[in-house]
Amino acid sequence: MQDYREYSSASRRAAILGAVLSITAAGVFAAATAANARQGQTSQGQLTPRQLEIEKQRLRLSSAETEARREALTRLGSMHHPAASRVALSALSDPSPIVRATAAAAVLSLPAEESVASLLPLLADKDEFVRQQVAYALGQTRSRAAVAALIDLLADKKDSVRGSAAVALGQIADEAAVPSLAALLHPQSGLMPAKKNKKSKREQNPFVLRAAAHSLGQIGNRAGLPALIVVLQDEQAGDDLRREAAFALGAIGDSSAIPALRGALTVRDPYLAQAAHEAIRKISRLQNSRGV
Repeated sequence: MQDYREYSSASRRAAILGAVLSITAAGVFAAATAANARQGQTSQGQLTPRQLEIEKQRLRLSSAETEARREALTRLGSMHHPAASRVALSALSDPSPIVRATAAAAVLSLPAEESVASLLPLLADKDEFVRQQVAYALGQTRSRAAVAALIDLLADKKDSVRGSAAVALGQIADEAAVPSLAALLHPQSGLMPAKKNKKSKREQNPFVLRAAAHSLGQIGNRAGLPALIVVLQDEQAGDDLRREAAFALGAIGDSSAIPALRGALTVRDPYLAQAAHEAIRKISRLQNSRGV
């Protein structure tokens, strides 16, 4: 009888232990399943704040409201991240000009060659503002791959587009743009090949002219000196343009510009005289640093 009671007690203890082990195993399995689920969500990129924000703006790009799409692109551009810019690419073909123009700046966090390739077709856009903003965006890429197309854009019918192209060429600072920029200031500069049956026409828009002069200074190639000197000495040119020419001559830093700059020291415009003075000082410092 005693043996039976001991056997029965042992059986109950084994049953209780088995139940406990089963419950524990079930809990471990459930915890592992939940952990795997969380890991799967993370691997899908659904939990990072940046990815959630990009997805939110991607959905807004399909809105019927133009302003909503524009705001989405502004937000994507402000993130300064390649993934955000890649989402913005689709908006370059948006039916609204303001959206296409906004998209031009929003794609600039992509590698330069990818940004340029996506933007170049929009230089032929029918909308003036789109062409202008695309030119500015190409300048920010600092890519030489955009230079040829921007040079062609210097002949655009719209002043704002020509001006943005001139600004962009200065930002890229490729010497290949010097002849075209110099020709805007002085068509007879001799840097551009003569065109058959077509007289060169001097640019008239003040902003375009100032942008061309400034960009020649940014590029810093002495081939731009003759056109800049002509502008500096031209009393019919606007004072703002002559000042920009003086600044550019100082930036190039070639001593051959000093006689023309000295001639501007006694002009009526005190700001032009000051610009010429500063340019002479800058050239002298550069020459001394080079041991000339």
